[in-house]
Amino acid sequence: MELGSGGPAPGPGQAALGRGGLEFLQHTVGSLLSSYGWYILLAAVAIYLLVQKISQSLAARPSSQPGAADAAVEPDMVVRRQEALAAARLRMQEELNAQAERYKEKQRQLEEEKRRQKIAMWESMQEGKSYKGNLKLNQQEVESGASTSSAVPKSKPNKKPLRGGGYNPLSGEGGGTCSWRPGRRGPSAGG
Repeated sequence: MELGSGGPAPGPGQAALGRGGLEFLQHTVGSLLSSYGWYILLAAVAIYLLVQKISQSLAARPSSQPGAADAAVEPDMVVRRQEALAAARLRMQEELNAQAERYKEKQRQLEEEKRRQKIAMWESMQEGKSYKGNLKLNQQEVESGASTSSAVPKSKPNKKPLRGGGYNPLSGEGGGTCSWRPGRRGPSAGG
């Protein structure tokens, strides 16, 4: 029994059909490559690089099944980390509460000081005095209480004015090179 003779012998029509099918396949593949060849090549290179990248990342990842010793140590580490994190959060919250309390105390003191000033101003107005002068006196008392080291008032040196008394920037005089002149009247210069 022969291996290739399982059926009827190929005739001249079947050989021509196989050759025609081969030519048709060759023509189809050739036209496909001529139309989309560069796209197919770029897609093949991109797929190759993607497969390489994925295989490297899978090789670099540690095995997903840790040993029995690692499984016993890991929950303890997780618990310790969580406790440390909770302690740090508690400490930060306590700091924040202390800062808020200090801020509220400062605000209360400022409001109390403003309230006292308003009362003093109201009383001075009721007595018929100027409240602005009273405010200045209060400020001087505060400053004198703060600085007790120098009781001698300092004299101010005589300052000369920056410009002469006759200078007026609107007059157009004495400005030197910074004078403004109006533009020419008439149509713009052009051909």
